[in-house]
Amino acid sequence: MGKERTPIPISPVTKKNGYMQNAPRSPGSGDFYDFSCKVMLIGDSGVGKTCLLVRFKDGAFLSGSFISTVGIDFRNKVVNVDGTKVKLQIWDTAGQERFRSITRAYYRDAQALLLLYDVTTKASFDNIRAWLAEINEYAQDDVVIMLLGNKSDMTNERVIRREDGERLAKEYGVCFMETSAKTGLNVDLAFMAIARDLKSKKTRKPNEEKFNVAEFVDNEKQKAGCCS
Repeated sequence: MGKERTPIPISPVTKKNGYMQNAPRSPGSGDFYDFSCKVMLIGDSGVGKTCLLVRFKDGAFLSGSFISTVGIDFRNKVVNVDGTKVKLQIWDTAGQERFRSITRAYYRDAQALLLLYDVTTKASFDNIRAWLAEINEYAQDDVVIMLLGNKSDMTNERVIRREDGERLAKEYGVCFMETSAKTGLNVDLAFMAIARDLKSKKTRKPNEEKFNVAEFVDNEKQKAGCCS
């Protein structure tokens, strides 16, 4: 018979102001975090939500054909924001209409929403207004929303201009950038901007200035010499 395994102690978890807080764990524990936030990837089927998530989580690109997400799935990643460990619980949702009732059920607990369209597919861009209307109906009032024009690497197939995405984002008062799960363009920036904003909401004192997601994104893109 094999040796009996020693039970692994589980840290108590509490919820405060909509954020999951994890009690400190022992040094060296790989899953230590100060608090956890729920982030949802939404948008039409085929816009690259799963590829974006895999690029951020594993630094890889899902090339070739693969099965579309059925219902909803999630992955976790802990990021360091100025010494604070933020656990992003990232929910990857199915874009097909038949799964929308499942997706809507998860809106209320989300602190951030990454809304994607495919720059090579006009229909996915045209449907953004419908997605935003759904967000307005089901999500929290203070949810962080970021509009992402994905597959920006496919220059020959592009049908939606960057300016079109910028104009729509400005109309709805949300942050915007173009991304590429294939090259990694702006993928980390999108998630880190979200993590910084959520961390600011959690730790900001009453007299401190609010974190500006759009301003942070613009500054970071300038530092990197990025134009997207």
